[in-house]
Amino acid sequence: MSAVQVQQIRKTFSGTEVLKSVDISVNDREFMVFVGPSGCGKSTLLRTIAGLERSDSGQILIGAEDVTELEPSQRGVAMVFQSYALYPHMSVYENIAFGLRMIKLPEAQIKERVQRAAQILQIEQLLDRKPRALSGGQRQRVAIGRSIVREPKVFLFDEPLSNLDAALRVQMRLELIKLHKQLNATMIYVTHDQTEAMTMADRIVVLNGGKVEQIGSPLELYRTPVNRFVAGFIGSPKMNFLDVKVQRADTAGVTVGLPGGAAIALPFLPDGVKAGDALTLGIRPEHLSETAASDLQGKLSGKVMVVEHLGGETLLHVNLDDGVLIQVKGSGESTTSDGQSVDASFALRHVHLFRENGEALARLRTVKQKAATA
Repeated sequence: MSAVQVQQIRKTFSGTEVLKSVDISVNDREFMVFVGPSGCGKSTLLRTIAGLERSDSGQILIGAEDVTELEPSQRGVAMVFQSYALYPHMSVYENIAFGLRMIKLPEAQIKERVQRAAQILQIEQLLDRKPRALSGGQRQRVAIGRSIVREPKVFLFDEPLSNLDAALRVQMRLELIKLHKQLNATMIYVTHDQTEAMTMADRIVVLNGGKVEQIGSPLELYRTPVNRFVAGFIGSPKMNFLDVKVQRADTAGVTVGLPGGAAIALPFLPDGVKAGDALTLGIRPEHLSETAASDLQGKLSGKVMVVEHLGGETLLHVNLDDGVLIQVKGSGESTTSDGQSVDASFALRHVHLFRENGEALARLRTVKQKAATA
């Protein structure tokens, strides 16, 4: 078993608390991604799991073993860094084999492990080359191979794709997903790129300011963010946010005034919300439509300021009647042009509401939902 338990981990640097009582459970054989903006503590947390940083308090368990006070080499983890850190004077074979030679493994066993790792990573033909003769993606494969041969309980990745170009990042994302399935291992991956997190993870941990904001599957975080921070961080382009005033709040829902003056009743539990309260309405660009339909009950009117034609889709930057700028993601066939007036329609099921402190309001359950949970 290679489950990882992070319990009440705190870490302070020069009087600044960078990890604030972090609690995370990583399941055996799970691919978990830590994501968040720069400085949120994700790399520090990963290095603490690896033993490269010591926590001020708390416990780390790998399997059933408390590894909090163990050295990195005793924890059964292997780490792949942002920098490839390959020895330039050694061949690919020697780079991968180096760690095994340090622990004095028999040469026959070293050869077997290196060959197997090279086969998994499809770099068998590169074993005699030096790092300078490799591309960025090939160097990253060698760095991963160096981890594979150690046969660790847990793989740790610290932004390993950030030095690669966009096309190669997409390719290496696919390679890492396949590698996880092939090795059937526990993997923890750190990135600031929410697209990487969404495409690779079984579950995502969203970190902000040293604390966990939300843990869940990619779709859980996308569909039901617990607060405005998660809602704005997950999704690309980011969610549109509009300041609204509550006009009415009762058991039937919450009615708010949209930009331009129109009122709309939304299916949310009032839960302490009252008329006059300030809320934030969130709606994703992909949930706004240029064309009206029977299931689109809401509407935001404005003028198109910029049109971005991206091939398969078109991104409209729309200035609403109250001056707020939003984004609308439309079809690649869109003929909308700069300066044109548009009505961006939306379905109520795609709307989010947030309190002034950022907390998300809960939705009213439909009759169908109530019956399903009864």
